[in-house]
Amino acid sequence: MTDPRPRAADAEETAPLIPGRETADRPVAARRTSLLVTFVLGGLTALPPLSMDMYLPALPAVTSSLHSPAATVQLTLTTCLAGMALGQMIVGPMSDKWGRRRPLLVGMIVYIVATALCAVATDAATLIAFRLLQGLAGAAGIVIARAVVRDLYDGVAMARFFSTLMLISGVAPVVAPLIGGQVLRITDWRGVFVVLTVVGVLLTLLVWRTLHETLPPERRHDGGLGQTLRTMRDLLADRAFSGYLLVGAFGFAALFAYISASPFVIQEIYGASPQTFSLLFGVNSVGLVIVGQINGKLLVGRVSLDRVLGIGVVLITVAGVGLLLMASGVFGDVGLAPMAVGLFVLMSSMGLVMPSTNTQALLRTPHAAGSASALLGTSTFLMGSIASPLVGIAGEETAVPMAVVQLSCGVLALACFLGMCRPWQRREVTSTGTTGEATEL
Repeated sequence: MTDPRPRAADAEETAPLIPGRETADRPVAARRTSLLVTFVLGGLTALPPLSMDMYLPALPAVTSSLHSPAATVQLTLTTCLAGMALGQMIVGPMSDKWGRRRPLLVGMIVYIVATALCAVATDAATLIAFRLLQGLAGAAGIVIARAVVRDLYDGVAMARFFSTLMLISGVAPVVAPLIGGQVLRITDWRGVFVVLTVVGVLLTLLVWRTLHETLPPERRHDGGLGQTLRTMRDLLADRAFSGYLLVGAFGFAALFAYISASPFVIQEIYGASPQTFSLLFGVNSVGLVIVGQINGKLLVGRVSLDRVLGIGVVLITVAGVGLLLMASGVFGDVGLAPMAVGLFVLMSSMGLVMPSTNTQALLRTPHAAGSASALLGTSTFLMGSIASPLVGIAGEETAVPMAVVQLSCGVLALACFLGMCRPWQRREVTSTGTTGEATEL
């Protein structure tokens, strides 16, 4: 069994590399600081949100055009999400075996073809099938982008880079519906997929021209399906890795609960206009991005990753408590403003949680970054898909189910952090490649 724990590497292996000082097993690390490469990796992580959210304003038009019930058309969202979850489990291990470039380019080409076919679908069943394929292929960008970051970065440098990626990927859910709405002003719903196809082509060209192979042959795996399953079993057997995986998954589920329930909570329960809802959604998304940048620029390197993660999880839990008390009427009719503050705190806290969980989990898996990235990505999508329907279990007249789900996710994330990650019992790998005692929370 391969030891999943990070080894006490020397400074040359783990410190940020500079031109002229490349090591034998990281020949392209000197290119990693390129602004264009950062943009490409951010684009790869933003492509799935674009594929999901740019399409949202077109749902009524699709229902009318294809003469299908709304519930059937909703499956085009569900299957795309399921494809993204399943695709990561397929592509991640492939990238550990064949390198990052080839699976990524193949995935992007399939994404382009699938998206173009969505634009010419003539019935709902065909559109659902192509959306599933689109999700499967689009997953390559998410999982391989994380693996590439692990190939090129270590320690606090990796945490900083994940925070930088949030600046790009965090904006995507905000601008995607706006772009989709503008596309619908000049064309029909098929034009949305045409735009996504063009985006896929441009991003593929950038990947081909700028993103070099980051996993040399000597660090690849030769095994087949059996080896892949054993690798994933070993990763999940590492208590700390599984702890960080679950902390990130439960945190993401709290975020998904907000995304799913907020249109009804803010507009139906508190009577806000669609414009007010859009404004609040945008403010919360900007809050997530800003906190992510504060984390990357100010906290990382000065405060331990586990302490930052602990603060983020506690904030999610506290926000969940406040939202539940307000939604259940303990303080009377508080109005929209206090609820908006609670949701802002919850969403912004993800700027602390997600970079830290990704970094801490991937630090333990330099031998299988693709498989580890697949497990991280799939767990978040699956947990999010479970949380989403639970927020509407009591109808659209109360925000209590949303708050209950968010509080439950916060409590479970905190329990996993304390019970499985146990940062006070481990030694952290620093950006200089040395080890030191983890700072106690």
